[in-house]
Amino acid sequence: MAESVLKILLGFFIACIFLGVYVRHLETVNLFHPSRDVTVTPKEAGMDFEDIYFSTEDHVRLNGWLVKTPVHPEQAATLLFCHGNAGNNSYRVEKIAAFHELGVNVFIFDYRGFGKSQGRPSEKGMYTDTVSAYDYLQGRKDIAKERIFVYGASMGGVAAVDLASRRPVTALIADSTFTSAKDMARVIAPFVPTFIMKTRLDNAQKITGIKVPKLFIHSPDDATVPFYLGKKLFEMASEPKEFLKTSGSHGEGFSLSKDISLKGIKDFLDKYHLR
Repeated sequence: MAESVLKILLGFFIACIFLGVYVRHLETVNLFHPSRDVTVTPKEAGMDFEDIYFSTEDHVRLNGWLVKTPVHPEQAATLLFCHGNAGNNSYRVEKIAAFHELGVNVFIFDYRGFGKSQGRPSEKGMYTDTVSAYDYLQGRKDIAKERIFVYGASMGGVAAVDLASRRPVTALIADSTFTSAKDMARVIAPFVPTFIMKTRLDNAQKITGIKVPKLFIHSPDDATVPFYLGKKLFEMASEPKEFLKTSGSHGEGFSLSKDISLKGIKDFLDKYHLR
C-alpha cells in the first residue's frame, strides 16, 4: 500500500514538473513576437524624424524615432509611444502620423530585441526600456520635461502603466490593454493553473496608485483583449479618468476608428490642458 501511494505521489510530482515546463514554454512563445526588419520609416510618410540610439540602465542599446511638431517643438507636449508585443517601430508609422496631427512631439522606441534594438525581450526588460526612454527624453534640452505623457497599446499599455507608476508623466493613455497576465491567461488558456505563472503584467495592482489624468480606449469588437478586461481596468483606476469606446478588431481598431480615437485623445488632452 505504501509503495502504491509513493508511486502515485511520484507520478503527481512528475506531472506537476511537466505542467510547469509547459506553462513556461507557453509564456515564452506567446509574450513577445519581435521583428528585426524595419520596413518603413516616418520619412516615407512625409515626416522628418531623428533616428536615435540610447542606452538603458543595464547597458542595452535601444533605437527610437523622434518626430517633432513643426511649431515650437521645445514647448509642445511629447507623446512617449509604447507599442505592442509584435513587430517593431516601422509597424506603427500610420499611428505616428496620426499622433503627429495632434500637434505634439512623438517619440517611439523599440524594446530590446525589436527592430534595431539590442538584447532579448522580456517582461522586466520592457519595463526597464520604457523607463530609460522616458529618462532619455528628460535629458534633452529641446523637450519640455514637464509635458511628457505616455501612450501604450495592447502590451504597450502594460509598459505605459508601469512607467506612470514610476515616473511623473503628465497623463496616461492605455489603448486596448488588460488587467493582468493571469486574467489574459484565463481567456487564452483557461486550462492553465495561473498560480504557477511567472509572467505578471500586473496593471491591476499598479493602476490604483496612478493619480494623473488617464484615458482608456477599447473596442467591444476586440477578440484578442476582451473589452470587459479594458473596462475592468478603467473601473479600478482612480480619478481623473475617461473611457473611449471605439470599434473594430484588436489589430484594426485604430484604423477603423481613427477619427473617433484622435478626437477622443485631442479632447482628453485639451480638457486637462496637456497639449
